[in-house]
Amino acid sequence: MSSKRCCPVCGAGSLHARSFLGSNVDPQRLDQFSYASRKTPEYMNLNLVQCLKCDLVYADEPPSQDDLAHAYHLADYDSAEEADDAAATYIRAMQPLLAALPMRESALEIGTGTGALLDRLAHQGFTKLVGVEPSAAAIDAAPPHRRPWIRQGVFEEQDFEPESFDLICCFMTMEHVLDPKVIAAAALRLLRPGGAFVTVTHDYRGRLNRLLGRRSPIIDIEHMQLFSDSSIRILFETTGYSNVRVERLINRYAFRYWWRLAPAPGPIKRAVAKSAEVVRFDRVKLGVDVGNAITSGVKPTDST
Repeated sequence: MSSKRCCPVCGAGSLHARSFLGSNVDPQRLDQFSYASRKTPEYMNLNLVQCLKCDLVYADEPPSQDDLAHAYHLADYDSAEEADDAAATYIRAMQPLLAALPMRESALEIGTGTGALLDRLAHQGFTKLVGVEPSAAAIDAAPPHRRPWIRQGVFEEQDFEPESFDLICCFMTMEHVLDPKVIAAAALRLLRPGGAFVTVTHDYRGRLNRLLGRRSPIIDIEHMQLFSDSSIRILFETTGYSNVRVERLINRYAFRYWWRLAPAPGPIKRAVAKSAEVVRFDRVKLGVDVGNAITSGVKPTDST
């Protein structure tokens, strides 16, 4: 583990942080799905503190960048259906933003998984598509026509030309990186003037997350930080974005996925899941506000 870090959004030190949730990690329970997307909750977490200046919750003793990159490279993948559902949700939510873009030519997705969103962006008129994904298993699960769009590895700004994208998306990924401020600043430099950076993040202050507490799926060993509406807005605005908007996101998934996340005892979970399958309710899509936010910001056209 590394030494204690300062708040990765505002830079405040430990004197401006208070305990949020103590460490709860059982090394014997870690497996290839511990760093996989949309997994069954393990309810493990690093030591989390809350920044008193910007409201971010963050792990003050996170793993090293090398350890994280290795864990995500080895992570398994079994959520292709949910990835397609999420992409459909994100595209619907982004329609007003897409309509306002000066150009719809090039798009980058950081943490692209199987590239499901890139597929939908192609149907929105984007012709130059790039996704960055560390998980080899996720890329292997991508349909053949998407694979040329996807680069395996962690996002590195130097891999791209400055001001070369009209849209950069980073969905359910900002919690997983060691320095979200670096990602936001890099995206700003990579965007053309008038281009947009869009994130989807968990809101730890969301009603359901507060109700579930430690049993919320967002309390997870993968998460290096957890945002609130306030902290994600501060991240965008202090990085230099204009027209920052933070809005609620209604996620739409099959019942069986929602039920997999529910903090119910194992026998009850299995019985309900089986009953839902018998009556064919398991695949019914349900829209639920689980406390996620979609945030967008625009690169100012006047950079002086």
